[in-house]
Amino acid sequence: MISNYLKTFALCGILALSVSCGDDKNGNEPEIPTPPPTPVPELPELPEPGEIHNYKAPLYWSVYEYAREMEIAGVPYGDMDLTTAQWDAIIDMMATKFKPYGYDMICTDGFLPQTSRDGSGYMSHYGSMPLKELVRRAKEKGLKVGVYDNPLWIKGNLDQKVPGTNYTLRSLLRNPQDKVLYPNVTTDNTFTWCVTDHPGAREYIDGFFKHYHDMGVDFVRMDFMCWYEDSDPGRDYLVSCGYGRERYERGLAYICESAAKYGVFTSIVMPELYNDAELEKKYCNMTRIVQDTNIGGWHHFSSFNRGVTYKRWPYADNQMDGFTYWSHIGVRGKIILDGDFLRLNKCSSDDERRSQVSLQLIAGGPVAIADTPETIGDHGKFYTNEELLALNIDRFVGKPLSDVVNSEGSNIWYGTMSNGDVVLAMFNREDNSRNMSVTLSELGLSGSYKVRDLWEHADEGTVETAFTAPVPRHGCKVVKLTK
Repeated sequence: MISNYLKTFALCGILALSVSCGDDKNGNEPEIPTPPPTPVPELPELPEPGEIHNYKAPLYWSVYEYAREMEIAGVPYGDMDLTTAQWDAIIDMMATKFKPYGYDMICTDGFLPQTSRDGSGYMSHYGSMPLKELVRRAKEKGLKVGVYDNPLWIKGNLDQKVPGTNYTLRSLLRNPQDKVLYPNVTTDNTFTWCVTDHPGAREYIDGFFKHYHDMGVDFVRMDFMCWYEDSDPGRDYLVSCGYGRERYERGLAYICESAAKYGVFTSIVMPELYNDAELEKKYCNMTRIVQDTNIGGWHHFSSFNRGVTYKRWPYADNQMDGFTYWSHIGVRGKIILDGDFLRLNKCSSDDERRSQVSLQLIAGGPVAIADTPETIGDHGKFYTNEELLALNIDRFVGKPLSDVVNSEGSNIWYGTMSNGDVVLAMFNREDNSRNMSVTLSELGLSGSYKVRDLWEHADEGTVETAFTAPVPRHGCKVVKLTK
């Protein structure tokens, strides 16, 4: 999505302003010295998988809609900001309307300036808001704060030391000795990247997580990892020199080590997911599996390039296709699949709103509200369906009858709760109402089951052979089947 790429350049410009390169008196940037070869240590011994994948999908609010609308309106990147009054209104909305239902966090995103102003070498301000102050204000109302940042991005004065070492931040940058995928790309025109096999990289990443832990932040969304690994191949220009898969895995291993140490949830946003998400499944708590939210609504949920898949990030452009494509790795106790933010105010009907919220919860993903206090109107009721939110509490993860994108089976999702109840969801992506049906044998069931509609909060008798129901255009039917 172009908005993702544009917000990168915003961040890049701000990082450039916040990084002191130690220019000489003539204004020339000093050359980065080539260090002597240093043995690369073994990858760290990581916690057991059960210790890494011990989180449920988060329920939270994101600043995305505010930022994206500023971008669309043409607000210069350096001028993008939220006032203190706006932050207070956000915190008040979440604390009063959504916290009772389990939404316990607000989170920053890209777009706005992310700067290091406290001498730590890590982000201290999001726009004009000091993160410590944002955490304090949220904590007063019982909410947590998550941040959009990447431990492989270097901020701060390049001549300052990596915490606990004698290495400078400058020493973590690419040097002429480094072998990269695209050596002719002499400077990255996006982010200031940490080269993870340089001495001090492990300590820098550890300092990143300690910085946020000490601040009271325990959720980090890490973006643009595909640009680091291999410069996002398939584009018409190179966005980095491509640091390679070995450095990418090393970075993820250090991230996993420190995140587990400090109790920080890691969400990876733009990974290549090569080899069936081999590395991401091993090292991360959650991964995004679909294109950027952008304008939201039915566009993001179903219609954007429906049925089209790719062999590299983003694999699919809409949520239904993305969740279907990756449903085989979505398993209880494994990596969480993220369908990105919801903007229910951009939907054209309540049926579309029910579909969007239902899919996130039936697929075991997060529900991330991007509607603002000004745009949410009375749509909050779709986020607070307690019978559906029980799936999130249960850490439920469903799957479609078929993981073939855009097949009829991909519209029917089901799964079993920890108490043995089966939840069935039918999604109608078509522009006309229709009857949808599934046999109990297709769900691996037999016998008689009581039926309860989770949106209508009503019992609907029993079913013994097949379940059939009318489903409105762009709508869904979600029921719980109890033996």
